[in-house]
Amino acid sequence: MHNFRLTDFLPTTKKECELRNWDYVDVVLFSGDAYVDHPSFGAAVIGRVLESEGLRVAIVPQPDWRGDFRDFKKFGKPRMFFAISAGCMDSMVNHYTANKRLRSNDAYSPDGRAGLRPDNCTIVYAQIIKKLFPDVPLIIGGIEASLRRFSHYDYWTDSVHKSILVDTKADLLVYGMGEKPIKQIVQQLKKSQHIEDCRNVPQVAYFSAEKPIVENAIFLASHESCCKHKSISAETFRKIEEESNKIVQTTIVQPVDDKYVVVNPSFPPMKSEELDAVYELPFTRQPHPKYKGKTIPAFEMIKFSVNTHRGCFGGCAFCTISMHQGKFVVSRSKESIIKEVKEISKMPDFKGYLSDLGGPSANMYQMRGHNTELCEKCKRASCLFPSICKNLNNNHKPLLELYKEVDRLPCLKKSFIGSGVRYDLILHKTNNDEINRINQEYAEELIKNHVSGRLKVAPEHTSNKVLATMRKPSFSLFREFKMLFDRVNSAAKLNQQIIPYFISSHPSCELQDMAELAVETKKLNFQLEQVQDFTPTPMTLATEMYHTELDPYTMKPIFVAKTKQEKLSQRQFFFWYKPEYKAQIKQLLQRIGRRDLIDKLFSKIK
Repeated sequence: MHNFRLTDFLPTTKKECELRNWDYVDVVLFSGDAYVDHPSFGAAVIGRVLESEGLRVAIVPQPDWRGDFRDFKKFGKPRMFFAISAGCMDSMVNHYTANKRLRSNDAYSPDGRAGLRPDNCTIVYAQIIKKLFPDVPLIIGGIEASLRRFSHYDYWTDSVHKSILVDTKADLLVYGMGEKPIKQIVQQLKKSQHIEDCRNVPQVAYFSAEKPIVENAIFLASHESCCKHKSISAETFRKIEEESNKIVQTTIVQPVDDKYVVVNPSFPPMKSEELDAVYELPFTRQPHPKYKGKTIPAFEMIKFSVNTHRGCFGGCAFCTISMHQGKFVVSRSKESIIKEVKEISKMPDFKGYLSDLGGPSANMYQMRGHNTELCEKCKRASCLFPSICKNLNNNHKPLLELYKEVDRLPCLKKSFIGSGVRYDLILHKTNNDEINRINQEYAEELIKNHVSGRLKVAPEHTSNKVLATMRKPSFSLFREFKMLFDRVNSAAKLNQQIIPYFISSHPSCELQDMAELAVETKKLNFQLEQVQDFTPTPMTLATEMYHTELDPYTMKPIFVAKTKQEKLSQRQFFFWYKPEYKAQIKQLLQRIGRRDLIDKLFSKIK
């Protein structure tokens, strides 16, 4: 059982600094989230990485931005720089529903309390810091800044915004997973003391008054051109996405306001030992003691879970993971994962059950290309769509072995898989019979021993037209997987459910596609729960389609449901089984000439 002292956490007050006998700090890190000292919370990770470089780091979680700014002033000037992360979620997604209604809670705040961070959190914090301390270097990062590094469509104002570097006046923007760039920035600052000397660090962006002279740089259309011409905006997005999905990238430059946003190539994907080292940092794995007696919902969800890998090669059109964590999966070693499970088992309220052993997609652990040289030449956004890459090794053996080794630990009763599973990876038939056999064994192991009653999967839609726009496999694969799931359950005499996840109003999705989705899911005896109306978020293909009504790769027009009424009309088909929607759904089906679907939806299943 752990009994942590206040000094086991990064200091959040001057008093906590005094307990450490500090009379100055090197870095002050502002976060839009509550401070949870856990490797699933980005601000804690960056704080611990900076600490490992020998720096004195203070963290200010959820500072008050509306009063006298005392939270921004309490540590004074740091010796090196200020840093900002809006938190684990984009602040606008955190605050608003797909219909732009204000949410009533915030999972990353104590007791789920809403209103403890501003809209456009990174910009608001940055503008305050620059006003109070104009001469102190400022570095921004986290998912909110990362996905706004170029001109981007903003759903909440229905307009194209400039790179976040312009509004924040930050000296540097660290994009993606920030451990390696922040370490290199610190190492260079220790030598030169000048933030401008860090502009050559990979995986950073900066705003330059001078046109950069960089060999092989990609010069994008200007921000102003992207605002004026949707076709130019679409073409610009395609160039960004293609370059960002390469292992070996080049510098990308975008003119704005007669100046230049310069985005350096990213670091190569981490090695396993580098990712292990992050998880070896001295996290307490607990919320800061200042939250005693309060619950942080996001922490409660993950405190008994283990992250096995980062990155995702699925390349779904609506997802930001590959553009932030990277397309190439980086996996932790089995030893590092086992060590973390043992640490979790020492937590006072652990009852022997791991809630998740997974990642962005649970079953991509240790998966990569057979021939890495081919991967280095590739710019595909997805290794799975339109078909699974022949160079991809989809062998589930390392994951199967990991499950079995974790389950042998005496401190554990059961490990569950709470992350979503890519069933197309499981079902894909290779030319290797042994791999096919192992993948079948993995499916049976997963279903029999690692489902806590309900298994999450994400077919996203039933229409192959919409699925192609989403870069997702045919719905027939979901049917195949459900048959496998039901067969294994029956053989093992288990009463488990498969919980499918669906999206409405995605670009190319029309009313009749949603009507057919309702019919298809009814045939499979589903009454849907896990559903979402598409929310356009910066730097995804689907958002660019929503904004431009063009497919950036073909430049062909694409249907988009944009009005509130269009979106609500689509969404109600998820709930066809609720009496309050019946009359309106019938009217909609008559209006679009699909009376044939009325009986299919509202007659009893024979």
